[in-house]
Amino acid sequence: MTESSQTGTQAGRQSGTLNGPLAAPRAFGSGYLFGIPLGDLGLFTTLLMSFAVGFAAFFAATFCAIFVLLFDKAATGRMPDFTMTYKFVGLPAGIAVLVLTLGYLGSLWVKRKLRKG
Repeated sequence: MTESSQTGTQAGRQSGTLNGPLAAPRAFGSGYLFGIPLGDLGLFTTLLMSFAVGFAAFFAATFCAIFVLLFDKAATGRMPDFTMTYKFVGLPAGIAVLVLTLGYLGSLWVKRKLRKG
């Protein structure tokens, strides 16, 4: 390495990165989740993401409930009613996640619109 690149590297180590000081971590409350800028989503994207997450939650909860009933059948020997998984587990979980994501992403969208307007 040349002397100038070594001093740049040493200066970068002191400040945290090669390009300068460390950037402040993006917080959950500022519209970022795991580095994803959720606060910059449009209305259609907000609705699409909310329904997709609610849909996924419905199927994940239903999948887990079906396996619980399968283990129950193996343990007790009686045939369970599998429609309970959709009615009493999957649907409430999907609706709850849909409402939560619509509330969170919708509030970020409204805040962004009010800030720009």
